[in-house]
Amino acid sequence: MTGATPDHLAAYLARIGFVGDVRPDLETLTALHRAHVESIAWECIDCFLGRPTTRDPRAAFDKIVTGGRGGWCYEMNGLFGWMLEAIGFSVTRLAAGVMREQLGDNAIGNHLLLIVHLDRDYLADVGLGSGLVEPIPFAEGDYVQRHATFGLRPLADGWWRFHNQPDVLPPSFDFSPDVRDEALLEGACNWLQSDPGSPFRQNVVIQRYGPHGLDSLVGPALMRTNADGTERRELAQQADYAAALRDGFGLDPADAAAIWARLG
Repeated sequence: MTGATPDHLAAYLARIGFVGDVRPDLETLTALHRAHVESIAWECIDCFLGRPTTRDPRAAFDKIVTGGRGGWCYEMNGLFGWMLEAIGFSVTRLAAGVMREQLGDNAIGNHLLLIVHLDRDYLADVGLGSGLVEPIPFAEGDYVQRHATFGLRPLADGWWRFHNQPDVLPPSFDFSPDVRDEALLEGACNWLQSDPGSPFRQNVVIQRYGPHGLDSLVGPALMRTNADGTERRELAQQADYAAALRDGFGLDPADAAAIWARLG
């Protein structure tokens, strides 16, 4: 994988609205992480509509930065890690497993997670949708960000479990700092976007942190989660869905008709 150029980095920073100098330090990492999840929607539209995606961060750059789209974990964390390395951060990519607690080891590789090495190690994850707003230390504990509390706990055999904020999906993912197998990531990426049994082929999910909480569009249900709980509204028409894509998540509503038709 070739490195990102200064032009790539400048375009990315403009995409997330970041202004200022960037350095390989915690302040910069935190600001970039927060700006990314507040500016770019997590979305699996391509998977839902049967359009192939790749783990290549250059393709993610073209889609997310140039094209103004969002992406799923392989694209979001792939792009973020690529940009961090361009700044000078040391980044390790891990093959994590969303809902491994329920699904077992078959889940390993269904989530790309980043470890950023500074004075200590930090988890960086802009690719969960409902997850972290800012990076957290790689250390056991509870971490409060905005309205949400996240948890990190050690398991057996060197594994760890990240507990997501309550009442959202997914509830957790597991990872080991020693499991970095690119083949696991590649295999899971291919299965999730092609197999009819994949949850990403069965439903479409879009999420982004906004000024009033976590905004989610799950199928035709538009939701907002914050300290007051979760508000839910069912969208009844394609025009409403298109407006939610545009106004709620900053996405071009060009795919609204195809998505609405599949939602039935």
